[in-house]
Amino acid sequence: MAKKKLDRQKSDALSTFQPEETAAESEQAYHVPVLLQESIDALQIKPDGVYVDCTFGGGGHSRAVLARLNENGRLYAFDQDEDARRNLPDDSRVVFIQQNFRHIRRFLRLENIKAVDGILADLGVSSHQFDEADRGFSIRYDAEMDMRMDRKQVHTAYEVVQNYTEAQLHKLFEQFGEVTNAKTLAKTIVAVRNTVSLKTIDGFKNALRAVVKGNPNKYFAQVFQALRMEVNEEVQVLKEMLEQAASLLHPGGRIAVITFHSIEDRIVKRFFKEGSFEEIVDHPFTNEQKEAVFKIITKKPIVAQQDELRRNTRSRSAKLRVAEKR
Repeated sequence: MAKKKLDRQKSDALSTFQPEETAAESEQAYHVPVLLQESIDALQIKPDGVYVDCTFGGGGHSRAVLARLNENGRLYAFDQDEDARRNLPDDSRVVFIQQNFRHIRRFLRLENIKAVDGILADLGVSSHQFDEADRGFSIRYDAEMDMRMDRKQVHTAYEVVQNYTEAQLHKLFEQFGEVTNAKTLAKTIVAVRNTVSLKTIDGFKNALRAVVKGNPNKYFAQVFQALRMEVNEEVQVLKEMLEQAASLLHPGGRIAVITFHSIEDRIVKRFFKEGSFEEIVDHPFTNEQKEAVFKIITKKPIVAQQDELRRNTRSRSAKLRVAEKR
């Protein structure tokens, strides 16, 4: 009886014990890394190599890279959002660079790094940014129409909807948001913006409810995606990074990019294949051929498996493409 009582006391103690939050748990609260194992495996990390995480965020991918590096390995972690700095591990092998990864080559050179063994970029918005109401990324909260990943910049979503022409709005909603009635939406915004305030999320949504097609949550999610991509110049930033990556990687070095939008995926796919963002058309009167910079590792993009889809719904649209510098 005494033994059973002791076992029961141990069980009760264990059930009430609350351990301090671990680094991994803190990282998960900030952002759940997508396609973690697949992207790290694809980089084929050298223990003494030099690697770049273009989108540090919660640090999930970075920690996985560090786990495969020895004491001579180095990791350079970029993130323009100052909130990401709080997730830095206490590790001398990491250099945090609070900058947009469109400046990757410039800031690596300031660190006397001319070439690297691998580059990883997990594009899009972190879970933390969506969950912070005042950042203006999510349709779930009322806040100012902000959506800046780097809060030092002045260009906000409100300035876009308030100042862009009808043609500019139509184009960005159609291309970046794939909004069904992009033209009608753009026309309505221009018609109401001088009489109704679009400065807050609720104000914006209420002013446009009459033109919503289908599920309002899905509709506004597409609209917000388009505005976010425009505010942060996400397409242009991706192109600039890819162009620099081609010259930064050592021969045999790899680049892994996780996209969440068809436009981004097409850009990555084409650049890996052709070293260009424009479709190359064969000319019947020339034999000029551009030598491929990359060897494509993923003929088809890697997507999340069922267990990850169950754990993290954000992984549904994720696509991982990997290439190797020739």
